[in-house]
Amino acid sequence: MNKIWITGASSGIGKSLALRFANEGWQVAASARRENLLNEITKLNSNIFSFPLDVTNAENCKEVFNQIKEKFGNVDISVFCTGIHDPESEKKLNLESIKKIMNVNFFGTINSVNAVYEDYKEKKSGHISIVSSVAGYRGLPAGGGYCASKAALNNYAESLYFDMKRFNVRVSLICPGFIKTPMTDLNDFPMPMIQTPEFAAEEMFKGLTKSNSFEIHFPKKFTFIMKILKILPNWLYLRLVKKGMQLIGR
Repeated sequence: MNKIWITGASSGIGKSLALRFANEGWQVAASARRENLLNEITKLNSNIFSFPLDVTNAENCKEVFNQIKEKFGNVDISVFCTGIHDPESEKKLNLESIKKIMNVNFFGTINSVNAVYEDYKEKKSGHISIVSSVAGYRGLPAGGGYCASKAALNNYAESLYFDMKRFNVRVSLICPGFIKTPMTDLNDFPMPMIQTPEFAAEEMFKGLTKSNSFEIHFPKKFTFIMKILKILPNWLYLRLVKKGMQLIGR
């Protein structure tokens, strides 16, 4: 039986992904800080097991991964899905909020990767998947900390790809567009082509198990638009975003 470790599994994309893999017969180690929510998920499918975790604590990440290995014996895929966003604080350029976002989204992911690094390196197999966002492609209004954390993840995943390839360890980067979750519910602007967590989980499942692509991005129509914006010269990109903000009254 295949095994997967998913962080950020208490809600949103992480929860839906845990259920998607469990429904396919995978054993799922579900991690998040909110143990009560993890316990609720384990009741939905007997293939899901709760492993509470604080990704900002590097030692805790290593301890939890060792607990998972003790129970499962092996972890085939590790999907690091933890993320936070605080748009109201970011509008005010709140330093503590931005530090917290970077600490969870970026450094929390690095802590998680470090927990599995030696194990995957030694056995020369495994798959590390980092969940980022199209928000990491370019800077967006009221998203200084969030966009920066995702841009850092995008670059980190690319570097990690080269570092792990020589050990036969796959690294993938997941960049969703807008997905309706408790986090995106905080946004006060139109979110084009927004999708459900179940849609995201299905796209991720296919990308993780049926494809060897480095980047898994969705929904395709939206992410292709974002990729075009990514390569525009700065003057044109900034002008288009400014125009878009004017159209929605911001």
